Amino acid sequence: MAKGTHDYAADPRNDVVLINVNGDLVPRAQASVSVFDSGFMLGDGVWEGLRLHRGKVAFLDAHLDRLYEGAKAIAMDIGLTREQLTARLDDTIDGNSMRDETGVHMRLMVTRGIRSTPYQDPRVVISDATIVIIPEYKAPLPSTIETGIRLFTVHVRRGDPAVQDQKLNSHSKLNCITACIQATQAGADEALMLDPHGFVATCNSTHFFIVRKGEVWTSSGDYCLGGITRSSVIKVCKEAGIPVFEKNFSLTDVYGADEAFVTGTFAGVVPVTNIDGRDLTEGRGPMVARLQGLYRDLMDRNCA
Repeated sequence: MAKGTHDYAADPRNDVVLINVNGDLVPRAQASVSVFDSGFMLGDGVWEGLRLHRGKVAFLDAHLDRLYEGAKAIAMDIGLTREQLTARLDDTIDGNSMRDETGVHMRLMVTRGIRSTPYQDPRVVISDATIVIIPEYKAPLPSTIETGIRLFTVHVRRGDPAVQDQKLNSHSKLNCITACIQATQAGADEALMLDPHGFVATCNSTHFFIVRKGEVWTSSGDYCLGGITRSSVIKVCKEAGIPVFEKNFSLTDVYGADEAFVTGTFAGVVPVTNIDGRDLTEGRGPMVARLQGLYRDLMDRNCA
């Protein structure tokens, strides 16, 4: 059965978590936003996925940098300072007594607010930004970390930044969703996506790496989100003396790779065992296993 990097074991505690909606902690079953909200109506907003590690949000500064830069790029006022937004995250964690828990993942979403009518022009917005924080008891499955996932290269490309800049972590994810649909219908777990020039770009929900002759390669980054786990893996490679390159490479390079893996906030470093029917490894290879350990060490240092 196909699975993805975001597969997790259901936890009954999630039925009663409190969702932070504009500063109010609301039972999950009652949490809602207006049908006139910009995010629901038009996908107009930015978001972050956050991992709680040792009682702290891992790499919080980097996540807030990306959130506020994205909001600035689309001329959206979040309405809270970084300190105020951090306090709201803390309120959500502590309001759910999650501070000492393991396996907590949060989705922070900010939209432009409520519109007076269904129309794309931001001048019809009549409220402050909508800010929602969804905390969940949600850890990646051990089998995902150990045995990996399968990828399928889809026809859906990562777009030119003049069309929709892939650097924006926006609520408008239809490009990635259509890629995911094609991959899952082909029997894979996630989609491998190419850039407009035919080079490997990224996956639909994670960043992609290959290992060739002791070197770690990832895309140039020109057509993908500025991934925080991606940049963390590049960092630990450099610290450990592992040659790492951000460069253009093709599917031929991918098919001939020794190992492959994907990265993301939810599952960290996940091995890729098969791409387009070509077997690479059985489970995680030695480089992936090493990088998983180095990444965990970096998280520990960040949250110390």
